Amino acid sequence: MDKGKLVVLGSINADHVLNIRQFPQPGETVMGSHYNVAFGGKGANQAVAAGRSGADISFIACVGSDDIGERVRKQLASDNIDTRPVEAIADTTTGVALIFVNADAENVIGIDAGANKALTPEYLARYQQQIIDASALLMQLESPLESVIAAARIAHDNGTQVILNPAPACELPDELLSLVDMITPNETEAEKLTGVKVITADDAACAAKVLHAKGIATVIITLGSKGVWLSQQGEGKSVPGFSVKAVDTIAAGDTFNGALVTALLEGKPMDQSVRFAHAAAAIAVTRAGAQSSVPWRHEIDDFLTHQES
Repeated sequence: MDKGKLVVLGSINADHVLNIRQFPQPGETVMGSHYNVAFGGKGANQAVAAGRSGADISFIACVGSDDIGERVRKQLASDNIDTRPVEAIADTTTGVALIFVNADAENVIGIDAGANKALTPEYLARYQQQIIDASALLMQLESPLESVIAAARIAHDNGTQVILNPAPACELPDELLSLVDMITPNETEAEKLTGVKVITADDAACAAKVLHAKGIATVIITLGSKGVWLSQQGEGKSVPGFSVKAVDTIAAGDTFNGALVTALLEGKPMDQSVRFAHAAAAIAVTRAGAQSSVPWRHEIDDFLTHQES
């Protein structure tokens, strides 16, 4: 990618987080601790990760006409994000995510989309020039699918790189996948898209091959603590991550995506960009919460300097 502007299109949620020892079974009540409300949503998390990493970024999203929506917009602006395309939707609440985090730092999440449903193709049309003028468009799947497809089409038709983080996991039409330049699924999402259960590197290579066949040039399958499988034009390899003690993995993937695209837009080679993104995600998992865990650029640079010393 050339150096330039990033547009993120995606969701904004208020995350209600509760720590529990183990996830409840159906009908079971479990005791929790450390309840807190934090700002999240995959789109917002990735926008924050990019903004704090140093990207020139604008964010297309919706909040509710409520107090928390206004607070979210102010917070995003403080994270170096152009929030002019973030509108408050009348008579609507900001999206909500209910999150359980267990003793192993794993999480399960339930979402009420709220104002995120208002990010329609008609809403998108008001801000399409942002996408046309950008170097890259980063999206996820907590927004209406028809809007994701419409944004990908605008980007594709105007030479803007399309990066899709296909989360939450779901099947996607080839119409969308054919417009994507880079895709960043985790193991679960890769299996949903390809039918290949990803456990080993060979599995990841097979899944990547399926995605390449749909027209996607770059496939990055994130493998948690094992790093990523990076495949470009069918040439694949493992890129290990960093070993840290995880506290909370809620925003690890989002942090990786935002930092990765930022590094690529700065002209860094792919391997160096993945390493930068790994460092950002490694820092994030050592902290609690979603956006509260996302590091700033100087923290990522310091982490990498320490790793190399």
